[in-house]
Amino acid sequence: MAPAEIAVEVVYALPDEQVVVRLRMAPGATVGQAVQHSQLLARYPHINASAICAGVFGNVVTMDVPLNNGDRVEIYRPLTVDPKDARRRRVALRASKKSGT
Repeated sequence: MAPAEIAVEVVYALPDEQVVVRLRMAPGATVGQAVQHSQLLARYPHINASAICAGVFGNVVTMDVPLNNGDRVEIYRPLTVDPKDARRRRVALRASKKSGT
């Protein structure tokens, strides 16, 4: 027998804030429906609703993917720095600290 509702979380993280919204949805609800129902788009208007990148437990998915009980929907922010550049900067910073400059 299918459950009457499924429990899901929708999460959004900023550098200084993390938000977790727990929802009860009808079975068969999609990632997009959970994002809309979470009200995070209204709370954070800088999220581009037409170009949301989201995932379930770290795996990028489309908005039409159906959710399962216990799923965690993650709304991803666009990268502001190329990961390779960020790593180079960290390595250079550590090297300068070791050399005392």
